[in-house]
Order: sequence, then C-alpha cells, then structure tokens
Amino acid sequence: MIATAAFYVFAAVLLGSAALVVSARNPVHSVLFLILAFFNAAGLFLLAGAEFLAMILVIVYVGAVAVLFLFVVMMLDIDFTRMREGIQRYAPVGATVGVILLVELASVFGSWQLLPQSASLRGAVAPGAVSNTAALGDLLYTHNVLLFQLAGLVLLVAMIGAIVLTLRARKASRRQDISRQVAQRVEDTLVLVKVGLGAAVTEAEFQRPLPEPAVAAAEPHGGGHGHGGTHAAEVR
Repeated sequence: MIATAAFYVFAAVLLGSAALVVSARNPVHSVLFLILAFFNAAGLFLLAGAEFLAMILVIVYVGAVAVLFLFVVMMLDIDFTRMREGIQRYAPVGATVGVILLVELASVFGSWQLLPQSASLRGAVAPGAVSNTAALGDLLYTHNVLLFQLAGLVLLVAMIGAIVLTLRARKASRRQDISRQVAQRVEDTLVLVKVGLGAAVTEAEFQRPLPEPAVAAAEPHGGGHGHGGTHAAEVR
C-alpha cells in the first residue's frame, strides 16, 4: 500500500516537473525543475528495486549534468526579447516537427505487443546470488558490448564537436617560448650589486631590468610567463 502510494506521488511530481521544464519562461527555473524530475525518477527506480540506476541518476545527472546546465545558463547573457521575436516565424516548423513526433509515438504504442510469457515473468523472483549491479554489468559488457562502445563513440564525437565549435583563436594571448626560456642566461636577466656594510642603496644605484634584445622585442610573445623570464635586479 505504501509502495503504491509512493509510486503515484513520484510519478505525479515527475510528470508535473517535466511539463514545467518545457513550459517555464526562465531557463534557470527549467533546469531546477529538471533536477526535481531526476530526483523523482530516481525514487521510481528505488521502488522498482534498481538502486544502482537510482544512485547513478542522482550522482551523474543531478550532480554533474544538471548542475553544469544551471551554471552555463546562469553565465550566458541571453536576450529573451530577441528570442521571443522569432517564435512566430518558426512556429510552423515547430508545429510540423511536433506532429511528426506525435504520429511516431502513436504508431509505436499502437503496435506494441506483450509476449505471452511476460505475465509469468513479471512475478518471477530474481536470483539472490546476483545483484543488480552485476546483472547490469553482465548485460552491458557481455551481451551488448558493441552497442555500449558505439554509444561511447557517439559521445566522444559530440565532445570533440563541442570543443571545435567553441574554440576561438585569440591573437592577443601570450604563449610561452620554451626554447627562449631555456637559452636564457643569468647575465642577461640579473645584475648583482655589492653593497658595503652599513651603506644604503640609493635610487641611482638601484638597477632596473635589463632591456630585452631586439630579436626578442620583435616577437609577439615572449618568455615573461614561467621560468626563465625577465626579472628585476636582485640587490645584495
């Protein structure tokens, strides 16, 4: 009785939060409703006895993906007024795509048929010697290992595509010149001044950094960062 009531509560909150994800006007609120939907889906997994999937859903999706979405949306400077201007122009295309998806879902659910032995398997007791984690690992890495590797390859391609799309060449960025840093000599960057006992260092005796060679000055990037760069004079 309690499990049934918990199932309906989790399912109702999950459906409501999923609807609010796509209907909320503020993207930050949409991400927060998405996190709520993930938590309720994890609760449904717990009720079904799949505690490993529930923990993975909370740790990976809520702890990493949804939080990443939240920070990205909060850091982006989104012009909502400009976004709403193109709604009417793209409304026919969106309606067409929605109708196509609705027809596809209707065809899938209309042709769905259960196996004759599904009723008997529903009440079958799972073997006690095999845990959910071991059964899931055997299913993924033994029977469907090729599909699992293919899914990883698709994610790798998506990650490389995201890096390529967001990579921007910055001309004003300074980079290290390792060969110049290694070839740097102490005489070119440091001057030792011997000060007598009890004597003070005046402004005239204070040594400024030595000027860089003409070849180094002509380069767009120098060895100022890292080891071997130009330093101020050391007074002893």
